[in-house]
Amino acid sequence: MSSPRRRPRSSAAPPLDDDDLLAEILLRLPPQPSSLPRASAVCKFWRSLASDPGFSGRFRAQHRRNPPLLGWLVNNFCEVRFQPTPEHPNRVPEARFSFPIKASSRFWPLGCRHGLVLVSLSLQKASQRKLLVWDPITGDQHLLDIPPGFHIESISAAVLRVPGDIHFQVVLVGNSDIQSTQAVASVYSSVTGVWDKLISTPLPSDDSGFPTMVYTGMPAVMVGGSFYWLLYGYGNSQQILEFDLDKRSLAFIPMPVSDIGDMRDGNIWVMPAEGGGLGLLFLRGICAQLWKRKTDCKGVASWVLGKTVELDKLLSLNSEKKRERPRILGFAEDNNVVLLWTSVGVFTVQFESLQIKKVFESSTWYLYFPFEGVYTADGCIGGGPSGAKLLYNT
Repeated sequence: MSSPRRRPRSSAAPPLDDDDLLAEILLRLPPQPSSLPRASAVCKFWRSLASDPGFSGRFRAQHRRNPPLLGWLVNNFCEVRFQPTPEHPNRVPEARFSFPIKASSRFWPLGCRHGLVLVSLSLQKASQRKLLVWDPITGDQHLLDIPPGFHIESISAAVLRVPGDIHFQVVLVGNSDIQSTQAVASVYSSVTGVWDKLISTPLPSDDSGFPTMVYTGMPAVMVGGSFYWLLYGYGNSQQILEFDLDKRSLAFIPMPVSDIGDMRDGNIWVMPAEGGGLGLLFLRGICAQLWKRKTDCKGVASWVLGKTVELDKLLSLNSEKKRERPRILGFAEDNNVVLLWTSVGVFTVQFESLQIKKVFESSTWYLYFPFEGVYTADGCIGGGPSGAKLLYNT
């Protein structure tokens, strides 16, 4: 699409007829899906500017630090679909985020961040696993090989990009394919197109004889400059794996509670603590405990129990509904919102402000991946007229 036609400048021209000034004004509109379409309705000149791909890119970059929560990618083990949550006029149609992979048994979503979706998949004509980085807004897709050194069945990964930058990084973690008692990690950069050297460290010991593994039921959570995953094992091996992106180092953090039970029940999630730092949400029956990792003056870190929330009162659960305990479905980092399944519906919960909102009904619970991004209706969504072609579609 060609750039909007520039109007001749004049000292007497109204400010909104100056295309440079108008662009700066429109860039400061709220990052909601309805903002640019409403601006486009003002006149032809505004529509020409708001629909320009170059301006759309600037608009998305401007608001990448405070993106709205557009909805959730739902993995029900048969398909992945988009579940929008905002009300009209900011509700993006489900069809606009059509998942590019159709073979349900050949992929697994790993997480969403900064407007990107990361997927683990197997190609039809190859035995090796690959990673797909997909931008639903532009339709761009990047297929990455998994580097040597990883046990292919025990990997997880996270994607990120710097605000305002089109380039991205992928952090891959898992068990070593040579020694299962070692955790390994590597970082891919779209700038260089290569993976960094392999980083490794011994996993926490486990007397059960079974290897400790990264728990894939909770996507990576980014807190500060580090990524966190839950480790799944037995005995004392249920810990938190930390990857420091700046130091390129792996570390392990013990859980604040020992009786976490089976984390596959959706009762525990890593998240930022109130006021900053590493936190942990733990559901004990119908009560939510929010823990915070603190460091004392001697540099010794420990867990401190902060807020305890009685969910039955917050969500108005009656005595019959209390029998089915709530479960954590997902967490949206930029909006600091937890998605919670209950017997009376699915809610978004902001635990700092205790704001809640019922978003939809669901009799069953699956894994939900939040999609936080700046949607601009510029005609290039999901591989459309101006979008990239699908690299993998079965």
